[in-house]
Amino acid sequence: MLEDQAASLRRKARKAAAKAEQLDDQNDQPLDPSQMFGKKHSTRVITITSGKGGVGKTNIAVNLAIALQLMNKRTLLIDADIGMANVDLILGSVSHRNMLDLLEDGVELRDIIIDSTFGINYVSGSSGIERALNFTRKEQKILHRKLAAADKLADIILIDTGAGLGRQVLDFIVAADETLLVTTNEPTSISDAFAVIKMYCRNSKKRDIRVIVNRIDDIEESEDVTRKLREAAQRFLEIPITVPIDCAGYVFEDRCVRDAVQKQMPFIVDQPTSPASRCIIALANHLLTDQTIRVKRGWRGFLKRLFSR
Repeated sequence: MLEDQAASLRRKARKAAAKAEQLDDQNDQPLDPSQMFGKKHSTRVITITSGKGGVGKTNIAVNLAIALQLMNKRTLLIDADIGMANVDLILGSVSHRNMLDLLEDGVELRDIIIDSTFGINYVSGSSGIERALNFTRKEQKILHRKLAAADKLADIILIDTGAGLGRQVLDFIVAADETLLVTTNEPTSISDAFAVIKMYCRNSKKRDIRVIVNRIDDIEESEDVTRKLREAAQRFLEIPITVPIDCAGYVFEDRCVRDAVQKQMPFIVDQPTSPASRCIIALANHLLTDQTIRVKRGWRGFLKRLFSR
């Protein structure tokens, strides 16, 4: 069943890519960098970022991309954590092309898009970390210009940034229409998440950012983390945010996530009915419909809470 579904998704993606190539041939004019990431064609662009590594950001990005694709949204995942290629690891893929190849003359976005086994198209980051750390502003502008073609290939573009406060991360966050900030309920993670909010508000006119709280044991935990970030923003930011910080979603602590990583496959594919998978599906539905995410842990969650008292 899964293989049939993945094959159907791949056929749809190929048709979309073929149509996009025809459009490219008809209009081969260079795009203004200000139109990058789909703004010209109203493609929805969502950046997924975090204040520190190890909070599960890339895992959420990959599984969310699959969930959106299954909801009939053409989804392109861009691994902008240049130098790491973590998306490849989660998908169990080996990429022969990556984002750094866009710096070469004659290489365009469609040349580096990878059609994964699980039905999503993505652009790999790279393992060339030495070069990535020394990008010039000119090279960054080349990447931005060539990535602009993505708006013809997708309804939704997910950009998995690197963690932290680097200049490259900021460029992707500011350029995107929406930002999802992944954190956990650890003091250092919350502190680093606030640092991202502070940086974002200083550099973005939108000042609209939502939180995903990962590895929680109950819903109240995600609400508590969001409240702490909201209160910190209201108290310490010199520039007020336009929209209050809200929780876009949460993902329960779930052994299936670790098991799927060991298998190098997305947990939403490996265990589609697990608590973590249901959280990702609810998150995708929330992004598409604005419906409040409500996922219960069920019987296993009850037992965990009962015997951990």
